[in-house]
Amino acid sequence: MAVRLSVIGSSPAWPNPGGACSGYLIDGKLLLDCGPGVLAKLRQREPWPTVEAIAITHLHLDHWGDLVPWVWGSLYGPGESAPRPQLWLPPGSRAELRPILARLGSEDMFERAFEVAEYESRTPFTAAGLQVTAVPVEHYDIEAFGFRVEADRVLAYSGDSGPCDALEEVARDADLFLCEATLESGTDDGDLRGHLSLSEAVVALEQSGAKRLLLTHRPLERQVDGPELAYDGYELEF
Repeated sequence: MAVRLSVIGSSPAWPNPGGACSGYLIDGKLLLDCGPGVLAKLRQREPWPTVEAIAITHLHLDHWGDLVPWVWGSLYGPGESAPRPQLWLPPGSRAELRPILARLGSEDMFERAFEVAEYESRTPFTAAGLQVTAVPVEHYDIEAFGFRVEADRVLAYSGDSGPCDALEEVARDADLFLCEATLESGTDDGDLRGHLSLSEAVVALEQSGAKRLLLTHRPLERQVDGPELAYDGYELEF
């Protein structure tokens, strides 16, 4: 059976005009990342999101920032009576986020709104009935992961990553490779790599043997010639 991907937000760390940061919905039930603007986009689809699970690739704000307003809407707003979705965080995230959340509301605010768990590197976990494997990728000096999501089809999601062998592992023979391509050129990064250029994303596709490439996390000002480019509201089946 085909799998449906809904692009909720596709912007880089700063939003494209009218856009949301990273958020990708699989079969209406598993949300990969939840950056600023994603919750508002989801609420255009239904009064309050009914996703079963959310999985976060890393702790840069453009990939998890809208979890905070999600808490307030769940506790005091239209999500009060909604079931609590699972929230899968990178290993060690609960302790890392605790002082940040204490200033934003309370240390336990995520536990009050979500069923919180931490995944482990390269250990498959089940989220919204789908098997997800988190593979560590290179993203500057922060721990970050790409996701391999398996059902009747395989979706590979790079998260944010510089060039690395792990991308081949994430996307090997996948039906769809959702891959960030933030940079104009790989030389735009410093000694530590954290993002891909368009050409580097194409190389990652070729090395992985994935069947289809969908670029994302790209600034509007950087044109794309050739590969398919995600945009907010794009829906596809694969």
